[in-house]
Amino acid sequence: MRPSAILRKNLQESIEAKQRFLKDETQTRVFEQAVAVVIERYRQGGRLYIAGNGGSAADAQHLAAEFVGKLARDRAPLPAEALTVNSSILTAVGNDYGYEQVFARQVIGKMTGKDVFLGITTSGQSVNILEAFDACRERRIPTIVFTGHDGGRAKQKVDYCIIAPGTVTSTIQEVHVVLAHTLCECVEQTIFQS
Repeated sequence: MRPSAILRKNLQESIEAKQRFLKDETQTRVFEQAVAVVIERYRQGGRLYIAGNGGSAADAQHLAAEFVGKLARDRAPLPAEALTVNSSILTAVGNDYGYEQVFARQVIGKMTGKDVFLGITTSGQSVNILEAFDACRERRIPTIVFTGHDGGRAKQKVDYCIIAPGTVTSTIQEVHVVLAHTLCECVEQTIFQS
């Protein structure tokens, strides 16, 4: 297949996934609820913590940067942290407790009842994200997941499960980027009304 044909196919799949999400009233309602929780936690002096693996780790860092920096308007920074960036914590916890604990240990050590946790897992099955959700539940910290497929095990462990349509990881991640940017834009617009 020629590169132009592959590009057209991938663009079409991305468009179709986004259109399917756009028509899913249940998912848009859950997204609105998740946005409201993030805004509420910021207003209470809380923070947003985000984690994922692989490309989702990069998405976690990207989203944290949008909150601390800015997305669409000059404004004060909003505290957000990707739990994927401290190589000493990741390697120490991975070595001493196992890779499945690299995010849960950080939830326990860093997060308070004022905070909110967003896990990103395209499959909904990432064990280290699931363990982080369990740690949040024990501490009554609200949880959000951006996922795909059927939501996997994550959908049973979180307060707000947002499922991108599709089964192809790259297409799911493309929807996740739109969700992340929209989350940040909604928070900016509400907290920093001009």
